[in-house]
Amino acid sequence: MSQEIFNECETKMQSAIEHMQREFKTLRTGKVTTSVLDNVKIDYYGTLTPLDQVGSVIATDATTIVINPWEKNLLGDIETAIQAANIGVNPNNDGDQIKLFFPPMTVEQRQEVVKQMKGMGEKAKVSIRNDRRDANDKVKKLEKEKEITQDESKSAQDNIQKITDKYIAKIDSILKDKEAEILKV
Repeated sequence: MSQEIFNECETKMQSAIEHMQREFKTLRTGKVTTSVLDNVKIDYYGTLTPLDQVGSVIATDATTIVINPWEKNLLGDIETAIQAANIGVNPNNDGDQIKLFFPPMTVEQRQEVVKQMKGMGEKAKVSIRNDRRDANDKVKKLEKEKEITQDESKSAQDNIQKITDKYIAKIDSILKDKEAEILKV
């Protein structure tokens, strides 16, 4: 019974880390990636559609992204959506494609990105602590219903704390590596 609680707790904690890492992809590091446009959606025949589903999105070098829409009439909509997304650059529409030129990041911008990243890490830690609380509540409920003894409950809660510590340490390690990557000029 306790093993099921541990497994569920670990699965939820692993999802929190995966979610944090997906959020990191929207952050800009020294080299520009197409994932900075992941949250940009355009109105495609009445449906909000991700940018990469209405054209090709390619990072041609460390500071440039080129968007080639499959339908040229979408150029204006794409341009408007990028401006509304406020990703820090203005789109250049040449009538055929849209180019985004990202200037090299300043030290202040890098520090700002690190702050955002740490905020994402803190959210993941809060999520993990909530998962710990939920798992502990399940263990306490089993103890209250006399399905496990007080000693088993204490042991299970200690085990849940060890799992929590492991995942918090994992987040700290990921944050440290990512910070070094962002601050590296």
